[in-house]
Amino acid sequence: MGTNGSTMLEPLRQGLPPIDAASVSSSASCALPARYEAVRGARKFTSTTLAQWDLTDRFDDVALVVSELVTNALRHALPADRPREAPHDPPVRLHLMRWASRLVCAVRDPSPDSPTARESDEDFSAESGRGLFLVESFSDSWGWHPLAGTLHGKVVWALFRLSETPDAQPVPQPAQQRPRTP
Repeated sequence: MGTNGSTMLEPLRQGLPPIDAASVSSSASCALPARYEAVRGARKFTSTTLAQWDLTDRFDDVALVVSELVTNALRHALPADRPREAPHDPPVRLHLMRWASRLVCAVRDPSPDSPTARESDEDFSAESGRGLFLVESFSDSWGWHPLAGTLHGKVVWALFRLSETPDAQPVPQPAQQRPRTP
């Protein structure tokens, strides 16, 4: 676990809404093992980080989105023929970045394939396949882009708007009515 926002922000900038990368006030990241127990670790890391940033009121939504993004990375992005543990190059990495009015969680994985949402006419009661629907429902916007340079794979990110004053509670809105502009 460590903090290094500038190196993570560089490949993120293209896919994110217009945000000045230099103005990130806090960032944290952690490597996740290629095992499903990593989801629990990601939630714990998120809880600790949000508590340090005095954002515990956002934990439920952010942790749900983090859980879905990490689960998707573990389920769909790790090739079956690749060794599941490579300590020098962790296959999945979680990044949390905070600006004054925004929080971004981003999950890096080794697959170049685009994340695909469940088709609207598919069975939503099915246990798997709801991840991106939940990400879209609980975040203000989300997206993905391939990594460039020496990094292989992609980053899938979700953005949360933060209230300007600590006491203000955002009013939940149905996913279809949430604003999608920065």
